[in-house]
Amino acid sequence: MSDQLFVKDRDVVVPGETLATGLSYIPGQYMYREGNNIIAAKVGLVSVEGKVLKLVPLASPFIPKVGDVVIGVVEDVMLMGWRFNIGGPNSAVLNVKDATNEFIGRGVDLTQYFGLGDMVFCKIVNVTSQNLIDVTMRGPGLRKLDGGRVMRINPAKVPRVIGKDGTMTKMIMDETKTDIVIGQNGVIWISGSPEGEVKAANAIRKIDENAHMSGLTQAIKRFLEGGE
Repeated sequence: MSDQLFVKDRDVVVPGETLATGLSYIPGQYMYREGNNIIAAKVGLVSVEGKVLKLVPLASPFIPKVGDVVIGVVEDVMLMGWRFNIGGPNSAVLNVKDATNEFIGRGVDLTQYFGLGDMVFCKIVNVTSQNLIDVTMRGPGLRKLDGGRVMRINPAKVPRVIGKDGTMTKMIMDETKTDIVIGQNGVIWISGSPEGEVKAANAIRKIDENAHMSGLTQAIKRFLEGGE
């Protein structure tokens, strides 16, 4: 039996559905092989890139992994660092040495850097087998987020909000004249004029609710231009 693909790009699939048969197709995350068949393990949106199949779940909790960029809120100031709520089952820890290129001596009041309730854009650098999470603020774009508006979406929908090579987010920022920072934990920070922030938030909410829809980019473009 020759290799065969049973789905099209952007099809919505359900657990147990056969996506393809044959060893030439390569399964991505949220799918598995059963004999020669590739089977979906979650409800999601299929992406077909040549012989590589990918699946974006339409509902999934945030599972932190090394390399993820997230938006966290300071929930504790400790002796040598900070503890952040990143929206998962476990909090994350930022050590003083990973907070800034400045030297911070022992005994310094750390609230002058980040205080309770402050919001930061940081990167996960370690997740232990006990689910202890370490983050860093040292890297391009990582920073404290002042002002603006915050919204939360299902973490599984984040790739749709970002779009291919960041095109969806760029379109929203250009049309609303806002700055948008997206955490892979589903937390999104928007900064601009009050009208721009509301318009950007509404566009992102529309993506969150219609992530399964084909032609979503054009639909959001029409929405931003004043259409439905």
